[in-house]
Amino acid sequence: MGLIGAAGCTQLEAPETPPEAEANIAPRTQPAPRVIRRSAESFALERHYNELERDLVAQGLLRQDGGGPDVPFNTRNLVENFIRIALFDEYRPAGDIMIARETESRLRKWEQPIRMKIEFGRTIPKAQRTLDMNRVISYSSRLSNLTKVPISVSNDTANFHVLLLNEDDRRAIAPRLKEIVPGISDTSIRTVVDMPRSTLCLVFAFSADAESSSYSKAIAIIRGEHPDLMRLSCIHEELAQGLGLANDSALARPSIFNDDEEFGLLTDHDEFLLKMLYDPRMKSGMTAREARPIAEKVARELIVGRNQS
Repeated sequence: MGLIGAAGCTQLEAPETPPEAEANIAPRTQPAPRVIRRSAESFALERHYNELERDLVAQGLLRQDGGGPDVPFNTRNLVENFIRIALFDEYRPAGDIMIARETESRLRKWEQPIRMKIEFGRTIPKAQRTLDMNRVISYSSRLSNLTKVPISVSNDTANFHVLLLNEDDRRAIAPRLKEIVPGISDTSIRTVVDMPRSTLCLVFAFSADAESSSYSKAIAIIRGEHPDLMRLSCIHEELAQGLGLANDSALARPSIFNDDEEFGLLTDHDEFLLKMLYDPRMKSGMTAREARPIAEKVARELIVGRNQS
């Protein structure tokens, strides 16, 4: 198991009625459905993240332009960023907690079709569910085109679970995590249940066994309290990191794999990183030393192709 990504990355006046209750109006002869109410803590987080998004956008951050002339990158940038992001882990276990400590790893990716299942907490409103469902479907198609890995959104035999949860939903998610990944560690569960406010979203990816570098399952956790742009940013980062771009780098630019929040959505640079990771010449289990000469060749090809287009 590997924890492969975490980003540290509308104010409502009254609790909402959940979509289930809205869709099922009980007959007069039946008891009214139980209304699931959000906690004061969840509403406080919503206000905090709305303010955070406004501050970031006001500073020119969370860019949605994919990069431009002001952020050029070349073959050397791509290679160094690929090695740092794909061949290092951002987190590692330390006793019964996960800590941020960059550690060299091996190249990991999916070698089987990915079937995503989108799950919403009970307190996520219907309109938000529809918006985020469409976003994940659209983005998964883009990721599939970039990696050539078949990626579909389906409830059947899912192996990549995208959980959009408010605070109350997330704190009660432990039983569901155990269903998705039997034998999941207590440390991983606590990482989700006790997420600090500074962690905007995260993703876990799992291999079938300790010796394998091929992913077989993943779980992304995205806060429902985020405003629209921050939720979309989390979808972009965590789903891409769940494909094997495990780390962040302060030098990666233009990139969402950088904790400075300059870019909110997947960039042209990041698309190249995904293409490099899923190039057939890149083999699961490679070390950074083994991957570097291949990364240099693939990066050169991508840059030449870009310059000729």
